[in-house]
Amino acid sequence: MTAQVHHLIGGEYTPGTGEHLIAVTNPANNQPIAQLRSATQTEINQAVAAAKQAQQSWKEVAVSERARVMLRYQHLLKEHHDELATLLSQETGKTFEDAKGDVWRGIEVVEQAANIASMMMGETVENVARGIDTYSYIQPLGVCVGITPFNFPAMIPLWMFPMAIACGNGFVLKPSEQDPLTPMRLAELFEQAGAPKGLLNVVHGDRTVVDPLLTHPDVNTISFVGSVPVGQHIYKTGTDHMKRVQAFAGAKNHMVIMPDADKQTVINQLVGASVGAAGQRCMAISVAVFVGQTKAWIDEVAAEVAKVRPGLWDDPDAGYGPLINPQAKARVLELIESGKQQGARCLVDGSDFTLPGHEAGNWVGPTVFAGVTPEMRIYQEEIFGPVLSCVEVATLSEAIALVNANPFGNGTSIFTNSGAAARKYQHEIEVGQVGINIPIPVPLPFFSFTGWKNSFYGDLHAYGKQAVRFYTETKTVTARWPESGIVEGQNMTITLK
Repeated sequence: MTAQVHHLIGGEYTPGTGEHLIAVTNPANNQPIAQLRSATQTEINQAVAAAKQAQQSWKEVAVSERARVMLRYQHLLKEHHDELATLLSQETGKTFEDAKGDVWRGIEVVEQAANIASMMMGETVENVARGIDTYSYIQPLGVCVGITPFNFPAMIPLWMFPMAIACGNGFVLKPSEQDPLTPMRLAELFEQAGAPKGLLNVVHGDRTVVDPLLTHPDVNTISFVGSVPVGQHIYKTGTDHMKRVQAFAGAKNHMVIMPDADKQTVINQLVGASVGAAGQRCMAISVAVFVGQTKAWIDEVAAEVAKVRPGLWDDPDAGYGPLINPQAKARVLELIESGKQQGARCLVDGSDFTLPGHEAGNWVGPTVFAGVTPEMRIYQEEIFGPVLSCVEVATLSEAIALVNANPFGNGTSIFTNSGAAARKYQHEIEVGQVGINIPIPVPLPFFSFTGWKNSFYGDLHAYGKQAVRFYTETKTVTARWPESGIVEGQNMTITLK
């Protein structure tokens, strides 16, 4: 029997009354594993109202007690780590090791949320003028909304609601309808950690659920991770309705390889960074930029990528799993074909890959192109699949110009043994997250996730100190207490009349 995914509204789990049914399928064979009813307008309103009501009392809870809820929550997440990873693997197709990493990176953000007291400290200046002091407080905003993608169903929700709630807000989460089981388990554990009912609400569905959240008068902030077109829609719609919005969108991440880099290290790092997780991550390395004589390494890179074998989530030898759905597979295959048609050399072709016994799954084998130029679609578009494009340039300056001309600015890396080359690259590159001899430079949660250009729409980024600023507002107080008001007497007593 197919499982029914429930909404969480005001502390109650309900299948909902929506007429629009959405199937949750196993990407390895496209067989249904669950179904959900898309939330109705009434249910969306109820979720927002529950978050608003719970927030009114939660914001008065001592910040130290909010931190203790997060401490209990991170303990529960660690206790259920493998259970969560198994559930995540089964609905996303990720390998077990990859899924464990997804869960763990979310736990790291919850640990940072447990440090919320130090991040919500205001500022004080005594005697800004004679006898006048000024000080500031950091206060919550109200109701926050999170709209999360399919590719990290544990990590990205945990980027959002723990930080927002630790700051004193209520929250409504709209996870991807393609893998909602993991986010629901996260919500269950959050309640077990002692969070008040109604503080975290979860509603399911497609765009018909998103748009009412973007325009709801009681919603104060919107956090989103997903594609460029949807990110632009969410940012524009949300800001048009006077919401504070952070929208993380697409990417085209480059790894620049200098001639003085260690070749074997480059090859080892590039293989996993490009086709790992089936390329379904916004920080994947999808373009390798070979500088000067390193172009001779391309064939060896291709040979190593070709050894990666997709497989089932519980296969310890599998390099990665299937794509999330048939539409994603069709799009990746169409882009691979465009690369061939536009003149790129396909050194490794995973178009025809199937897994015996699971032929109906959304499988694409590892694919490598050489001779790629910026005019080609496989360079211009985010493929979101296990496809690596190799580009050749003569100098580091040409590599920097190439990367800076790209409309995306999520992440990039350079592999070199030259401190001067690394310094020049990190200084001149117009990308928000830079790795030096590290392929995927995702910062730990005490920093913030800082994509640039068309990879991000908004002003304040996810987790770290910027998240606290995003989910709060600053109140500044200027005070004068004239000394003439001091009551004097033998016992320094004050009589109230």
